[in-house]
Amino acid sequence: MSLRRWVGLTTTTVLLVATLPAGTAAGGASVRVPGPGSPGIGDPYWPLDGNGGIDVQHYDVHDRYVFDTGVLSGTTTVTLRATTDLGRFQLDLLLPVTAVRVDDEPAAFSKPDRHELQITPATPLEAGDVVDVVVEYAGAPGGIEYAGEQNWLADDSEVVTMNEPHMAPWWFPSNDHPSDKATFDVTVTGPATHQVVSNGLLVGRTVAGAEATTHWRSARPMATYLAFFALGRYEVTRGVRDKIPWYVAVSKELPAESRRISRRNLHRSDEITSWLAGRLGRYPFESTGGLSTALPVGFALENQTRPTYPGVYDTSIVVHELAHQWFGDSVSVDRWRDIWLNEGFATFMEVLHAEKHGGPSGQQWLRDTYHGRYVDRSFWKVDLTAPGRGRIFDDAVYTRGAMALQALRHRIGGRDFTRLLRTWVRQHRHANASVPEFRRLAEQVAGTRLDGFFRAWLKAPWPPRATVRNGLR
Repeated sequence: MSLRRWVGLTTTTVLLVATLPAGTAAGGASVRVPGPGSPGIGDPYWPLDGNGGIDVQHYDVHDRYVFDTGVLSGTTTVTLRATTDLGRFQLDLLLPVTAVRVDDEPAAFSKPDRHELQITPATPLEAGDVVDVVVEYAGAPGGIEYAGEQNWLADDSEVVTMNEPHMAPWWFPSNDHPSDKATFDVTVTGPATHQVVSNGLLVGRTVAGAEATTHWRSARPMATYLAFFALGRYEVTRGVRDKIPWYVAVSKELPAESRRISRRNLHRSDEITSWLAGRLGRYPFESTGGLSTALPVGFALENQTRPTYPGVYDTSIVVHELAHQWFGDSVSVDRWRDIWLNEGFATFMEVLHAEKHGGPSGQQWLRDTYHGRYVDRSFWKVDLTAPGRGRIFDDAVYTRGAMALQALRHRIGGRDFTRLLRTWVRQHRHANASVPEFRRLAEQVAGTRLDGFFRAWLKAPWPPRATVRNGLR
C-alpha cells in the first residue's frame, strides 16, 4: 500500500453421547470429541482475523452488485481442509447469511458477532478432511464497520473492493488472514454497460439483458485482502510482454487530464514488471497490470497482479505497488507486525529504480534522509519489528524501513545484497515469512552477525550512529 503520499449424527447417537462423561465412548473407551475451531488465527494485532482449525484451498466467489440499492448478494464456495478434528468452525463475513451447506448437506450456522460466521456441519470433520462450504449471503456493505474501518468504496457508478488489512469480509466469506492463502475464481454480475476487473486472468464475459457476468481466475495462492473486484466504466488496454499478459483499466469517470496521466503510468506496468524481475527474479504471477479508479480513495494498493491506483499518481507509486508483487503478495507477512517486509522493501525498490533512472544513488538518498530526519523523534521511536496495529502504515515503516535496506546494501555489498533479495523471494515464494527469518538469512548471506545492525535500524528509538557497521560510512 502506498499511503505516505496520500497517505451427520443420528438423534439416538447424540442422546447417548450426551449421557456419557466427556471423552468416553459407549463401550467405555476414551475417544477424541471434535471441538470447535478458534475464532482467530492468533495475530495479536487483530485477534479475530482468520480462524483456527482450517486451511482454505480455494475460493469460488459469485457476487452480484446493484448500484441503485447498494446491495451485494452472492454465493461463495470455500474449499477447505480441516487441520484438526472439528465439531464446528468459523469464517469471517460481515454480511447477513441466508444459508450454509457443507458438502451439499445443510449446516447449522450462527453469527455470534458481526464479523464471525460460525458453522456446525451435520457430520463433524476429521483432521485432513477436504470439504466444500457453500455460503449464501446478501446485504449492503456500505456503512458496515469492523475494527474501526468502513472499507466499502463505491458511488453510483463504480465500486472497488480495495483496502488493507481488511477488505474480504465486506464481499465474501473467508479465512481472513495473510497466513492462509488460496487460489481464487471471482465472478461478478453488474450492469452490462460496465466492466469488471479482478485478479489474475480474464476467463470470460457473458451478457444477459441489461446485466453482464464476468469471470476472473487466479491460479497462484493469494491472501484474502489482496483479492478484489472493480465494477465501473473503464477504458481497457491489454497486451503481452516477456510472455506475461498485462491488462490495464482507467476509469472513464476521471477528468481528461487525469485519464491521460493514468494511461501513461499504467502503460509502464509491463516495463516496470520486467525491470523488477531483472533484479528480484522471475515474476511470481500469471499476469500484471493495474487499474485507476475515479473514487476518492486517497491511496494505492497492491492487489495481486493488478494494483489499484487513485486518479493522480506518479511512476514511483507504480514501482512501489508492482514491487509488492514480490514483497507482500508472493512473500506475505506471517503476522501483521512483520509489515516492514512489505512496505520497507517496496519503498526501497522505488529508491533503487530512481538510482537506475537518473536519480540520486541509494547511498546519497540514505544520507540525505538520515540527516533530514535526524531530529524527528517520532520517526525513530517506531519499532519496525512490531510497530503496533495503529502504526503499521506509519511513515517510518516505509521510509526508515527502506533506509535500513539501503544501509544493509552498503554494509554487505551490492552483490551479496542482490543475492539476499533474490534468495528471500525464491525461498518464500507463495508463502509467508517473518522479520527474524529475514535477519537470519541476511547473516547467512553476509557471513557475519548483524545483531547490532538490525537493532540499530529496526528497534532502537533513536537514530543509528553514523558508522561503517551501520552502513552509514
